[in-house]
Amino acid sequence: MTSSMTTTAPANPTSTSPARSDTLLDFSDVEMKFPNGTVALHGVDLTVNRGEFVTVVGPSGCGKSTLLRIASGLERASQGTAAVKTDRIGYVFQDATLLPWRTVEANVELLAELNGRSASERTVKAQEAIDLVGLSGFEKNLPKELSGGMKMRASLARSLTLDPELFLFDEPFGALDEITRERLNDELLRLFVEKQFAGLFITHSVSEAVYLSTRVIVMSGRPGTIVDTFDVPFPMPRSPEIRFEAEFGKLVGEVSHALREGHH
Repeated sequence: MTSSMTTTAPANPTSTSPARSDTLLDFSDVEMKFPNGTVALHGVDLTVNRGEFVTVVGPSGCGKSTLLRIASGLERASQGTAAVKTDRIGYVFQDATLLPWRTVEANVELLAELNGRSASERTVKAQEAIDLVGLSGFEKNLPKELSGGMKMRASLARSLTLDPELFLFDEPFGALDEITRERLNDELLRLFVEKQFAGLFITHSVSEAVYLSTRVIVMSGRPGTIVDTFDVPFPMPRSPEIRFEAEFGKLVGEVSHALREGHH
């Protein structure tokens, strides 16, 4: 993965920005125009700092996933500055993308294997990650023997073996039932508090966004641009019961309103 990607526009740090060593993702005036002429993103300014969990919500087709692809180095911005200050990046997709012929253990080892880690190191890192996501006892199972939630846990564990400083999540829980989704939200928050990585998370669920995040970004319809930002004041770690508190509901309502206003 690319540790720094720069196109035409310079970055514009402000006096309130954290030290550059703490800023792992820094987008300034980013635009993405595809060869067919579609402009997916326009004028996006976004930073994600170490220890922040930033969630992006927006209508379908507004360029949310494109943001992640630029951050991961899979796409290059057409205009602006897109700087990623680490090469330790984890990426969790909408689908678990497990290899059906590999066991849970072998799937979790895959990224470490592709990155040239020794067999003994892969085994240790995979077991640590499997334990962290609550899949102990399922190491020898094949993906077809797992529930949807367990598959996503395995996908998360696979990225954890690389000790990512920046974690990218492309709506990983969208296809799960509500109870499983909430449980995985809790597990992800626990990992965030324990590991203190920087997170950039994509979702269509405003409630999920507020529950997981230190900051919520609202994007407009295509071409996607940032129309509002909300700091989430609730301290970490968070109790699941916070979802039923008045202040939580009020913030969800404010974000939802901004999302409707920006969808044009």
